[in-house]
Amino acid sequence: MGLNDLLGAMMQSGMAPSSNQRMQSAMGGRGLLESLSGLFGGQQGQSGGGLGGLLSGAMGSGSGSGGLGGMLGSVLNQAEQAVGGKQNLALGGLGALAGSLLGGGGKSMGGALGGGVMALLGAMAFRALKDSGQEQAQVPLGLAKPQTESEVQELEQRTELVLRAMINAAKSDGQIDQNEVQRLVGKLKDLGADGAGSSWMAAELQKPMETEALLAEANNRPDLGAEIYAASLLAVEVDTPAEKAYLEQLARGLGLPAEVTQRIEQMIGLGSV
Repeated sequence: MGLNDLLGAMMQSGMAPSSNQRMQSAMGGRGLLESLSGLFGGQQGQSGGGLGGLLSGAMGSGSGSGGLGGMLGSVLNQAEQAVGGKQNLALGGLGALAGSLLGGGGKSMGGALGGGVMALLGAMAFRALKDSGQEQAQVPLGLAKPQTESEVQELEQRTELVLRAMINAAKSDGQIDQNEVQRLVGKLKDLGADGAGSSWMAAELQKPMETEALLAEANNRPDLGAEIYAASLLAVEVDTPAEKAYLEQLARGLGLPAEVTQRIEQMIGLGSV
């Protein structure tokens, strides 16, 4: 089972009770989800012009929650220009993720959903960095399709790092016991995870926390750091002092300005951590 499949299955299993709700908030609510599911889930070839035009009919329905919502068209237009056209963006993954959040999908969609999660994290990171004044923010791989074998390998590394960061965040309040490990691994198997994927997940869940290793691998890259922070917020409820302290430690270690972390928190419908 590939990393994209595992990430998709993990998100379907729901690491935190509010994970899906937070992704819905980031993507702008039901009206925009329906547009994304239709336009990017197989119909994008029917329309011409910029991405903002494709989404203009749904902008009003998703702009009030603080998420990407009504700004998503602008985000994707900026990303489209930066990567040389919408054919170089991972729009199909966003469509698959939107469809899943609306109640569709199944075992066979794990890889597409994982790709959608990486695209969403990339869009959030790109927007948060731009909003904080980093005009040179790069479009992260995941939102941008890899164009070379080197970029394919880099995206795989990013996906693995995101997975490990989510698992690490889930350990921050010390509540992953053997029963929880078995519950999560069992859900992954139900969603199509093979023996290798289930074994990898079980091993990661039972390892000690590896915060310093994750920070070292992020290597002070703002786009990757913003993705890791956003993914970590999807993995926990942020309802214990230990989780809040961990997220503060993570943001400091990643070198993320408060403007970036607060913007990401707003996107997923959280107040300031």
